[in-house]
Amino acid sequence: MKAAVIESVGRAVVAEVPDPTPGPREVVVEVAACGLCGTDLHILQGEFAPKLPIVPGHEFAGEVVGVGTQVTELSVGDRVAVDPSLYCYECRFCRTGHNNLCERWAAIGVTTAGGAAQYAVAPVANCVKLPEHVRTQDAALVEPLSCAVRGYDVLNSRLGAHVLIYGSGTMGLMMLELAKRTGAASVDVVDLNPARLATAEQLGVTASAATPDELDRPQGWDLVIDATGNAAAIQDGLDRVAKAGTFLQFGVADYATRVTIDPYRIYNQEITITGSMAVLHSFERAAELFATGVLDPDVFISDRISLDRYPEALEQFSSGVGRKIVVVP
Repeated sequence: MKAAVIESVGRAVVAEVPDPTPGPREVVVEVAACGLCGTDLHILQGEFAPKLPIVPGHEFAGEVVGVGTQVTELSVGDRVAVDPSLYCYECRFCRTGHNNLCERWAAIGVTTAGGAAQYAVAPVANCVKLPEHVRTQDAALVEPLSCAVRGYDVLNSRLGAHVLIYGSGTMGLMMLELAKRTGAASVDVVDLNPARLATAEQLGVTASAATPDELDRPQGWDLVIDATGNAAAIQDGLDRVAKAGTFLQFGVADYATRVTIDPYRIYNQEITITGSMAVLHSFERAAELFATGVLDPDVFISDRISLDRYPEALEQFSSGVGRKIVVVP
């Protein structure tokens, strides 16, 4: 079969690889679409994936075309979105409900072959059937949405909160849509990319700007969410949190990224700084939300690019052009 392969640091190609074979409790999915994510860029940079080469792609959906000998929950022809998370269920963190922090954490498209291919293998437990009205190609959005749902689980936000989001890429826009639906009094978005800000405005922000200095909230925001992973944005965001507010590190930063904090202010103003890592008990809920139309795929997906052009798609994604880019085998 044809697949994208990150061969070595900085090098991605499209090549022929062996067709996958399912284990007893696995299925083979014919991939309809696979989204590109910042994690894929980190893998390209030599981070996250424990070894290369690897077939990337952890945001994908498709049709079941093969089932293992012990699979009864799904049949050939079922359309599914796939949760890429692979946990050991044995370590301390799994046993205390923090599976996303598993000591042996693994993921389809990061530690095992992923969905940037014609076919991919997944445990049957990781597959969620799609309702008839959901387009299979669009359902590649379910996985990033499940990460956003996890982010809001961490926030434990209250009704009437004032929210500031750094970044109006795919994840920032998803956090925007969830903030609107969780009773925020206002949702402001900042980004240096005018085209992306225009999409945020299309989706209904309270205010948008290139910097929070242009926004009128001198006392700060109750919830500040970084969806960029950029050191300057993170540093600025930490200074924008209101008293008793929360800062969520949601964007994936490079390993070397560093910022400074003001311990006295954190103590004196009871500020919470927290993070959200990947998916945790949120994939099924995200699939259900997606089926209700919480996201408009035609707004979120800006480009559908052939798998043959995967390296070009990575370059475009890295340059910040467009919103969600999906590759289509």
